[in-house]
Parts: sequence; C-alpha cells; structure tokens
Amino acid sequence: MTRIVELKKGILEKNDLHAAALRATYTDSGVRVSNWVSSPGTGKTALLEALLRLALQRGVAAAALVGDCATDNDARRLARSGAPVRQIVTEGMCHLEADMVSQHLNGWDLASLDLLVVENVGNLVCPSGFDLGEDTRIALLSVTEGEDKPLKYPQIFHSADVIVVTKTDIADAVEWDAESAYHALRSVNPVAPIIETSSRTGAGVDSLLDQLLSSVPADDSRLTPQEA
Repeated sequence: MTRIVELKKGILEKNDLHAAALRATYTDSGVRVSNWVSSPGTGKTALLEALLRLALQRGVAAAALVGDCATDNDARRLARSGAPVRQIVTEGMCHLEADMVSQHLNGWDLASLDLLVVENVGNLVCPSGFDLGEDTRIALLSVTEGEDKPLKYPQIFHSADVIVVTKTDIADAVEWDAESAYHALRSVNPVAPIIETSSRTGAGVDSLLDQLLSSVPADDSRLTPQEA
C-alpha cells in the first residue's frame, strides 16, 4: 500500500510541475483557460460548439483542445464552429494530464487567443486530481443524470470554480428536481457560480462565455468536501 501511495504522489507531483509551467505560459500569453470536466453524455461537446460559435460572433478569439480515449470525432465536430481545434487521444487513459496538454499546444500562438477551452475526458473521478494549469475548472451536470450526482462524486464538483447545468430545455420532460439538485451541489460546493444552459436553445451560453473571460477561482485552496 505504501508503494502505491508513493507512486500516486510522484505522478501528481510531476503533473503539478508541468501544470505550473503551463500556468506561467498562459499568464504570459494573456489567454484565459478553462478545464471542462463531467461524466460522458453530459453534453460538453454540444455546449462547447455553441460557445465557440458565439465567441467568434462576438469577436472573441477562442480555441479548444479535446480529450477522448479514442477517435477524433469531437474535434471534427467542433471544427465546424470555425475555431481552431485539436484532439488529444489518450489511448484509454481516463483523464488528461498537463504534459499531454503542453505537447498539443506546440505551434499555437497562445498570445493571439482570448480563450482556450480544454474538454477533458468524460469521467467524474480521475480528472479531479490533475491540474492542467487552468484558471477556471468547469464541472458540468446534465438534467438527465440524476440530482444526487454531486453527492456521489463530491470531489469533482467541489473542485469546480463554476458549475454548469446542461440540457435545461428538457428539464420538465425528464422531471428534473432543480431544488434537490441545487441542494446537493451547494452541500459540496457552496460558492461556485451555477449557470443553467441549453446548447439547443442557446440559453445561458452568453453568461458562460462572460464568466470564462472574467472569472477567477473562488477559492484557490479547494478545500476537501469534508471541510466545505
């Protein structure tokens, strides 16, 4: 058990060093960077496509890095927005790490960007422990997932700087209990802004874009759920 703990600590420390270097690069370039985390099927890609289209309409220079275990389907889909997009294929790994992000940024002029979005692999466990140098971590929760999801996976929602509720256009159809969901969210993260969105209707996308361009982490210490 001791060797496993030491190995995990070593991996995280190595990642933190890469993340610190990335953060310095982002700061020097003046680009805002968000890391989107959620379970599979939450609607990250659809919402990101809507966000990228809106960014271009508003004259915001935005780009995306997309992480998946296999295929470049999401990158090809997001490229329809007209924004620069690159795919990170993890070959089965359940999360992105800072060195993967760094490698895939080679050749990009970050100083020409206002916003970079990193769409993490769909997973509510592993990504919570890996800093990608982002200034804003976005945790997404779909109305189709169940109101108690934040209680089942508290760390990912607690570590979020902003929480985004997706697919709100079908909330009534799936009998979404917003009160229960918000109670669960606030029990693990009492401070993060919560933005309701729909990629289909465009609801909340403007607010999300504004938040990404202006927000700072609510609490850099990111307390453990038990301390929240």
